Amino acid sequence: MRKVRDFDAELKALNDRAKLLKQRKVQQFGELIEATGADALDPDLLAGALLAVVAETDKAIITRWSARGAQFFRETSRRSSRGAAGAGTGGKAGSAGAEPA
Repeated sequence: MRKVRDFDAELKALNDRAKLLKQRKVQQFGELIEATGADALDPDLLAGALLAVVAETDKAIITRWSARGAQFFRETSRRSSRGAAGAGTGGKAGSAGAEPA
């Protein structure tokens, strides 16, 4: 005889997981804004810049922006790993230098 599945419990677990992922996404966007130094910008300017990015249709410009973003993450990753590899300094020292970039 087969075991009866509790669909309500499974659905609740999936909804909880989706909520957690959405919260993590929002937190990571905030961390990205801080890491790039964009938190110093006026919110209207930041919103306008993001709207311009969304409206951009030139593939060459989008490709350049993507390459620049990938380079930022590679450099930030290297800085973080060097800071974490230091004797007792932790990751904070490495990530603090990444903010003005």
